[in-house]
Amino acid sequence: MRPCSRLNHICQAANEDGTTVSVLTQIKQAPEANPIERLLSATEADMAKVNALILSRADSHVEMVPELARYLIESGGKRLRPMLTVAAAQLFGKGSGSAINFAAAVEFMHNATLLHDDVVDESDMRRGKPAARMVWGNKASILVGDFLLGQAFMMMVETGDIGALGVLSAASAVMAEGEVFQLAKTGDLATTPEDYAEVIRAKTAVLFEAACEVGAMSGGADEAGRQALARYGLELGNAFQLVDDVLDYGGESGALGKNTGDDLREGKMTLPVILALGESNAQEREIIAGSLGDANATAEQVAAVVAIMERYQTLARTTDQAHGHARAAKAALDVLPPSEMRTLLGDVVEFSVARAS
Repeated sequence: MRPCSRLNHICQAANEDGTTVSVLTQIKQAPEANPIERLLSATEADMAKVNALILSRADSHVEMVPELARYLIESGGKRLRPMLTVAAAQLFGKGSGSAINFAAAVEFMHNATLLHDDVVDESDMRRGKPAARMVWGNKASILVGDFLLGQAFMMMVETGDIGALGVLSAASAVMAEGEVFQLAKTGDLATTPEDYAEVIRAKTAVLFEAACEVGAMSGGADEAGRQALARYGLELGNAFQLVDDVLDYGGESGALGKNTGDDLREGKMTLPVILALGESNAQEREIIAGSLGDANATAEQVAAVVAIMERYQTLARTTDQAHGHARAAKAALDVLPPSEMRTLLGDVVEFSVARAS
């Protein structure tokens, strides 16, 4: 077989007898490649354009803007959200090419929220490096986040697709509401599982939903296809955040890109904490409450809270909920014709929740 350029894994490679075979199929069958790596390979050609656009639009004549923006943008994030936008467009394959702009806009929206969140949460680390606010300060982080949002909306407008602009604009507003709601619930021991579900829907899942929906729209999807990808993204986003909230109490700092137990120190009312508070005895609740929101909580304090969570299986139960959302995400794809990309998107869901195993 004559190899196909690694810059285009969606092409057809030729065998010696002149027949063709889908390179995506080869990627799917490669045992060493996990679904995220396969998605990266399948979207590589378009993502190269997205990445070039991202770096171009992060530029500014104000020196601090590109320095800070690129510090975060180039810090090793997987860019899952823009990859999903590109993959959704490829799934339908009848679009005008606007997925590149939408994918870059989605990544700018995501990075803007990271810059803002780190200021609100007073986080020291992001993606395994000092948070931008630790290098340039809170004011610069907020302002560069605003710059990225402005660039995101400019890229949307340039497509001329008012429908997709509406989807991403609505997502931006809901995400801000989610962050404010989470802030209001910080350290609130009366926070309910329903409150938590609303927080993660708004602050995380809605951007996954919008990323997939505008990708489908740019790929020429009909209404049923558009709604299927939107539902897929929403459920994947919910599952993704549930797993992240489990990993905060059981993951490795290097893999997390932040310190284990940071959610506890920041007073975030995530589901493992909420369930533990609802079922523990008075002494156990005092242990949890004593560490919740304590920026200087020690590893021993975090371990004591985790022990309570293990006693009531709140980490396992949170993981179970993530699997429920994952099943819903895969089910959303069932209305679509079978294809290699549909299968790959389903595998991405499975891999995302498997991180908590």
